[in-house]
Amino acid sequence: MTKTMAKTMQSASSNVVTWQAPSPSAGQAPSAGPAASPSAPPAWLDRQAYPFASRWLDVGPGRLHYVDEGGDDTGSKPVILFVHGTPTWSFEFRHLITALCATHRCVAVDHLGFGLSDRPADADYGPVAHADRLRRFVDTLGLTSFTLVVHDFGGPIGLPLALDDSQRAGARVRVQRLVVLNSWMWSFTDDPEMTKRARMAAGGLGKFLYRGMNASLKLIMPSAYGDKRKLTKSIHQQYLAVFPDADGRERILFALARALSGAAAHYDDLWNKRDRLAKIPMLIVWGMKDSAFRPHQLDKWRAATPHARVVELPNAGHWPHEEDPDAVLNAIRAWL
Repeated sequence: MTKTMAKTMQSASSNVVTWQAPSPSAGQAPSAGPAASPSAPPAWLDRQAYPFASRWLDVGPGRLHYVDEGGDDTGSKPVILFVHGTPTWSFEFRHLITALCATHRCVAVDHLGFGLSDRPADADYGPVAHADRLRRFVDTLGLTSFTLVVHDFGGPIGLPLALDDSQRAGARVRVQRLVVLNSWMWSFTDDPEMTKRARMAAGGLGKFLYRGMNASLKLIMPSAYGDKRKLTKSIHQQYLAVFPDADGRERILFALARALSGAAAHYDDLWNKRDRLAKIPMLIVWGMKDSAFRPHQLDKWRAATPHARVVELPNAGHWPHEEDPDAVLNAIRAWL
């Protein structure tokens, strides 16, 4: 890659690096794995679908990849922070970022091990560790006021920013608004169906399926779409390419599968603080054909946060922002 094709620059902060590169040549075969670096994007990355400048921030251990679009020199635009779940990465928010960056500064981070972030062998890939790294990321970037958008495991990972910061003595509440997309903040001990699923996912069979069969991406992800045709081969490839190896799938994806039941104390802690959300304007957009989080999970949100505006998408599944991005955008814009 020549200097005219790519740009690498060091920011004012010595641990932030960015690159901007053109789309891969037509017909270029994708390579496997998240082999991103500050000098070049991985060959599998679809730069037309994901044209954003990539950045990395070292929060230890390893660098977190993120995009930061729509900001200006004045710093006057309101900020939106997008937090993904599993088995995806910030690519899932591309439609929202593209549409909203004209009026907002849009920041979307890849959790450690996901997307284009680093994958240290000895890191903790559980939700509590992800939440701690996300807080360090937000602190380092100096994000002091923002709308928080969470999806899937992004809820248990991102919601501590809203629930804990709201009680800091003398601290300004950073999360000014909250958008929930098919996520949760409670343990599943009183939900027989989810308990059964979590127990199976955390056991030996679950480990085999995640490690050897890539079940999270090849089985669970397609089944959770309301219309499986929306998960095209090209879109699916942007997620599959990140986890070509069994070891990576076990250390990172299976870690969160185990955490469905293994991190119950963390979820209980979030749930016990749910009253703090009453002070934060909320929007819940829910894909009603989600086979992973069924409508009764939405009912629990309604009971816990009666002040929230709720938008049901009858034909969308677990990824409403992938499956029906226009409807999600319309809901967010009308609410913002």
